[in-house]
Amino acid sequence: MSGSGKTTIARGLMALLANEGYGVQPFKCGPDYIDTKFHASVCGRPSVNLDTFMAASGHVRKLYAHYGTDADVCVVEGMMGLYDGYDRDAGSSAEIARVLHLPIVLVVDAHSAAYSMAALLQGFTTFRRDLCFVGIIFNKVGSSRHEQMLRQVCSDLGIRCLGCLPKDAALEQGSRYLGLDFSTMCGDDHLVALLKEHVDWHALLETTQQPSLPAVEGGMQRVDKHVVVARNEEAFSFIYQEVLDSCERLSFFNPETEVPCLDEADLLYLPGGYPEKHLSTLTANEACRKTIADYARQGGRVVAECGGMMYLCKSIVDDTGEHAMCGVLPYQVSARKTDRKLSLGYRRFMLDGREYRGHEFHYTQFKGLLPKSVTQVYNALGNTVPTPVIQQQNVMASYTHLYCPLALIP
Repeated sequence: MSGSGKTTIARGLMALLANEGYGVQPFKCGPDYIDTKFHASVCGRPSVNLDTFMAASGHVRKLYAHYGTDADVCVVEGMMGLYDGYDRDAGSSAEIARVLHLPIVLVVDAHSAAYSMAALLQGFTTFRRDLCFVGIIFNKVGSSRHEQMLRQVCSDLGIRCLGCLPKDAALEQGSRYLGLDFSTMCGDDHLVALLKEHVDWHALLETTQQPSLPAVEGGMQRVDKHVVVARNEEAFSFIYQEVLDSCERLSFFNPETEVPCLDEADLLYLPGGYPEKHLSTLTANEACRKTIADYARQGGRVVAECGGMMYLCKSIVDDTGEHAMCGVLPYQVSARKTDRKLSLGYRRFMLDGREYRGHEFHYTQFKGLLPKSVTQVYNALGNTVPTPVIQQQNVMASYTHLYCPLALIP
């Protein structure tokens, strides 16, 4: 389930293996941008998302083979519960494991149970017969007696217990409204020490060893265009690594402190993030806002997603007041606490004869004048959702984080 400790243990194992000299390639099931930041911080290389709603199974296999080819160890962190997908288990971590023929290590929050875990684990490991379970790591274990009881569960079921991590308040990572708080990542030394003491990581490597990466046909496609990307650690940071790596020519700028050069840009890409946390500095950089506004009004091509779309609007209002943004789009977005409303889920829509897929996760909302959508947006099950897709000259903006934004370059 969510909150069982997957990110903590995955990050800790990545750090432990990296410290032992292994080249570790991290992956994350699903569309999450935040857990990948924790992965990259300990592995020294970007984490890559694997998602079977936003991409075909064949493409997921290509991604795994491409990014894992020069690694000693690939660690794939799941999402939510193992079988939780957008439609039953479609799109779930279990499906990713099935597509890539990956062995599964279950992370189990054991803080309020003992032998009842036997029924839970038997169900998980026998529910789908085409999955390979190699072991269990129990998290939030209360005592040595509790550990003995949990190991007895594994013994009775014939499942390998790879470790029992004790409950430790120091391992709790702070959260905020879009997930874990990556602005204050805690250190890994204590976590690594606990894993070394309580998890048999040598056995984990032995039981998950595979002879080779899956064979795939064809390489990763690259786009021979010049893309200018707004990027900083928080306000504009929700970017899929695959998008960056698929582009031949990239330029980056920080909208808080820099002014972009857009003279030769084929596309200005404004990704999502937390602009509402940096309103004063974004407003203060008037030269950047004017340069972007001039570029868009002169016909420059822009893709703006969620936070990037908010930055293109007339203003963002929060509990301290109204803050001027680029003014390309004549809308106001509210980040006030009283206006927060969760919009969450996969999205798909048709535009110019092509289907685009992505996901939406935000609490901010349009206030006052509401934009008209140029196309109908649907969720993963085909139900309509009110998310607007805004098209103004060559600007395309939406709350949807697109999986393939570069496809909008003609």
